[in-house]
Amino acid sequence: MKILLIGNGAREHCIAWKISQSPLCSELIVAPGNLGTEEIAENVEISIDDTKKLHEFAISSEFDLVIIGPEAPIEAGLSNLLIDSGIKVFGPTKEAGMLETSKSFAKTLMKKNNIPTAKFEVFTDITDAKNYLDQIEFPLVIKADGLASGKGVVICKDRQQSLNTIEMIMKDKKFGDAGKSIVIEEFLIGQEISVFSFTDGENFSSLVAACDYKKLFDSNLAPNTGGMGAFSPPKSIHWDHNLQKIISESIISPVIQALNEEGNPYKGILYAGLILTKEGPKVLEFNCRFGDPETQVLLPRLETDLLEIILSINAGNLNEIKVEWNDSYSLAVVLASAGYPNVFQTGYEISGFDDLDQNINIFHSGTKRVQGKFVTNGGRVLTLSTISNDLASASSLIYRNIDKVNFEGAYYRHDIGK
Repeated sequence: MKILLIGNGAREHCIAWKISQSPLCSELIVAPGNLGTEEIAENVEISIDDTKKLHEFAISSEFDLVIIGPEAPIEAGLSNLLIDSGIKVFGPTKEAGMLETSKSFAKTLMKKNNIPTAKFEVFTDITDAKNYLDQIEFPLVIKADGLASGKGVVICKDRQQSLNTIEMIMKDKKFGDAGKSIVIEEFLIGQEISVFSFTDGENFSSLVAACDYKKLFDSNLAPNTGGMGAFSPPKSIHWDHNLQKIISESIISPVIQALNEEGNPYKGILYAGLILTKEGPKVLEFNCRFGDPETQVLLPRLETDLLEIILSINAGNLNEIKVEWNDSYSLAVVLASAGYPNVFQTGYEISGFDDLDQNINIFHSGTKRVQGKFVTNGGRVLTLSTISNDLASASSLIYRNIDKVNFEGAYYRHDIGK
């Protein structure tokens, strides 16, 4: 198969790494890719935001399959264009993808179909949003309705912080058009967990889970980031057959069925961000693609050929294939630029790649080559990932290696998996 993979992050580097292992892949091109994908595929300089050019390139180059990594092309309707052109695609349509691209859409769908989630209200008027603060207990959660790169969620401890957050999102437009409307919801207490399932719009695979660390600092101290590390499976928080059954029956199955009944079947990988409350698992958010850095811990555990899964999704017969995950523990830690997720500097030389242990995978995100040298080019620069027989040894292995990779201002959390 001739395959086009869209994206340029560590997630896409990991997907490319997995795809390149499949005997079904004869040619892999990544748009725009990064220094990591360059080593295992051909990169083509097309922005993930240039929907028209990506579509034209897919047609003119006669790709057999297009895999969409990030969420922006899904919101732009690239899947729809590819499907209409007769090209197989891995990634939901724009309409089904609203599960992620519009929090108000997702929350309303969940309320309508009795899918457990936090109580909420949606606001498009700043005055109405402020007045609502008199009717809800603190702490509360305020979310920008649209895409905000994982940073559009603020936990507010009191009224003043809530007022400031509403102003920041709706008046100051901190997240641009993503903040035209906001969701204000109750604050839920419990362990967070990321749960994934492949689906062809009707059938869905067995669930797999990871724990993602969103906060920048150790001990889960703010601010929010796109993700600083992850591990899988989360057996330490009772990830077992019983919990999987509850999540499948109360969340995954009904949301797939609801979208199907509305005429917008969801095909791809469904990512449910959940919180395990005293009342049971509840949905914090849905994402319509692999997570980052969750991908870097999930795909090393995937035993089934990823391309076989994708083909069965396109054929609508996912129920005929067994999606299997190995029992090993996988762990990843993100190496970021000092100042991320706020103001940070780039252009610092990176060294130490050749000193890493053999069973360490390194996935590129914010890097580029200048005069033959690797330098930093983003907030999240690299992800180090490994797989082991137990979580403690996986964590120990990563932290024995991570200081071997050096650049000025390098920062990482010290408590991933601990």
